[in-house]
Amino acid sequence: MTASKAPVRGRWTARQLRALPVTVDVETAGSVLGMGLWKARQMVRAGEFPVPVVKHGARYVVPTRPLLTLLGIAPVDEGAEAS
Repeated sequence: MTASKAPVRGRWTARQLRALPVTVDVETAGSVLGMGLWKARQMVRAGEFPVPVVKHGARYVVPTRPLLTLLGIAPVDEGAEAS
């Protein structure tokens, strides 16, 4: 998401969450969970982030589906998108 379109930290709608790509950066994942970048990075480094985090080269990415599951939001059914 671009900075101009990103929701205020912790104020994401289900529709906005379902529109996220397959993976997001730590900043976006932290925002979804209502935390700032510093806290999100601290939790990743400590291995305490509440969803899986994948190290990809020098950066970390967070799969979106576990974020949706944690928040109790059903992901969009891939088959429904094609119709």
